[in-house]
Amino acid sequence: MTHHAGFTLWFTGLSGSGKSTLAAALRDELRARGHRVEVLDGDEVRQNLSKGLTFSREDRDINIRRIGFVSRLLSRNGVVAIAAAISPYRDLREEVRRQHEAPFVEILADCSLDELIRRDVKGLYARALRGEVEHMTGVSDPYERPEHPEIAVHTDRESVGQSLATILGWLADHDLIARAEKSQ
Repeated sequence: MTHHAGFTLWFTGLSGSGKSTLAAALRDELRARGHRVEVLDGDEVRQNLSKGLTFSREDRDINIRRIGFVSRLLSRNGVVAIAAAISPYRDLREEVRRQHEAPFVEILADCSLDELIRRDVKGLYARALRGEVEHMTGVSDPYERPEHPEIAVHTDRESVGQSLATILGWLADHDLIARAEKSQ
């Protein structure tokens, strides 16, 4: 296996915006190209590294710092770390970025609230809009959109393949990955 430099891809966006779906697709594509890749999904990290944390601002910050710490360790050791967590607070995302030695790429998974509600099989958005769910990011808790993400994909009007192509193109343009060879 060829050694590749590590970096962190940090997906941010509201619940249901496609962060985990894109992270998995990106993981598979980068592994197929010979990269070592790990995905740190917000829900999985919450179950395994942050069990017992609430959705208060303080506990959300602890969770994001943990994801950032693990991402930093992975990326500085030649692994592509893909974090897929809502990470609602801009200042904390910037804190995590500053702590990275390897490249840090913020990716906004942008999706309209109408589409998020349509996709929501658990009905969390509808319940939050009725006041039945506390601390729902984007409804009853704030979500601070990135002001200048390196990459923005619009998951309410792009297919997973289109968003993936945008991300891969940016990574190749910035020499983090090699361009895929076109088949004859």
